[in-house]
Amino acid sequence: MRLDTAVSSRQRADRRGSPLSFFEFWPGWLFYTPVVIHWLLLGLRYGDFSLPTAANPRITTGGLCGESKLSILSQVGSEAQALIAPACGVLARPDAAAAAEAAMETFGLRYPVVAKPDIGCNGTGVRLVRDRAALVPYLQAFPVGETVVLQRYVEEPNEAGIFYVRHPDEPHGRITSMTIKQPPVVVGDGRSTLRDLILADERARLVPHLYLKRLAERLDTVPSRGEAVQLVFVGNHCKGSIFQDGRDLVTPSLTEAIDRLARSMPDFYFGRIDVRFSSTAALRLGLGFRVIEINGAGSEATHIWDPRTKLLDAWRTQFFHYGAAFRIGAANRLRGFSSSGVRAMYRDWMNQRRLMAIYPLND
Repeated sequence: MRLDTAVSSRQRADRRGSPLSFFEFWPGWLFYTPVVIHWLLLGLRYGDFSLPTAANPRITTGGLCGESKLSILSQVGSEAQALIAPACGVLARPDAAAAAEAAMETFGLRYPVVAKPDIGCNGTGVRLVRDRAALVPYLQAFPVGETVVLQRYVEEPNEAGIFYVRHPDEPHGRITSMTIKQPPVVVGDGRSTLRDLILADERARLVPHLYLKRLAERLDTVPSRGEAVQLVFVGNHCKGSIFQDGRDLVTPSLTEAIDRLARSMPDFYFGRIDVRFSSTAALRLGLGFRVIEINGAGSEATHIWDPRTKLLDAWRTQFFHYGAAFRIGAANRLRGFSSSGVRAMYRDWMNQRRLMAIYPLND
């Protein structure tokens, strides 16, 4: 896979340090306990533990959980729709391939497409579907009656997560985080199996469980000398992608482009916009990118998963962003919007967890 020169040089520089931060793959309960305590304290202060669900009042739970990806993308205004990778939805059934291909034709989509759940997070169930032979088993494995998103595969070689925050009283927002996402790659030597290459890689060998199960059918194959094998497709840290702090790439031009996109949506104030882009030079100019997903109040400022990030800095980043979500929710409450309430928030969260447990394995 071709990577932008500025990004790959940073990756080479990172290799001089530890390939993982010591907390990067802690159990969730351990890393997030201070974050949960902070959330509870904010809930007491503002009198509503579900107040961040009002941060984006036109989105289910503000995008905290249980929201529809297609619904969010449809809210992007006509002036910014050209930036969105086209997508359609189809209800999953074992015999839904014909309906899916008809929907693809309506939206001008051709194979390969990215298939993913309409409700979900963390890259669960996301696959690159190259033809009908791959689409049929995906639909058969998907929970019946749930919506599958089929989205144009954006061929730009790089991916970034851009966090956007705007207070309702402010005319413009700002970028508070940017993460460059890179898929882990091992290179064949013509002798070693894929399993051996993974277990010899300085980073992959520390988290082999992220790759071995998904690649089980290929582990005993021997990649040819010089062959690059991408270990994961989905750009998600907990699925094995490599995240790098990209805040130094943020420019006024990029901020203006993202702000224009976000302000084209009704009452969107807080979330992460995931894009694929051609080069860092173009991205810094606010050009050469396509949006693949827009996430709301449940988003993370994912630069915290750069191995160079310190634990206290990661927690401070979490505190800042969830504090901002409460402040924005409070401002929207004054404007007449309501939060979802704890009961509804919990219901949507449990439904999302239930679905994620039965989605097909991601690429």
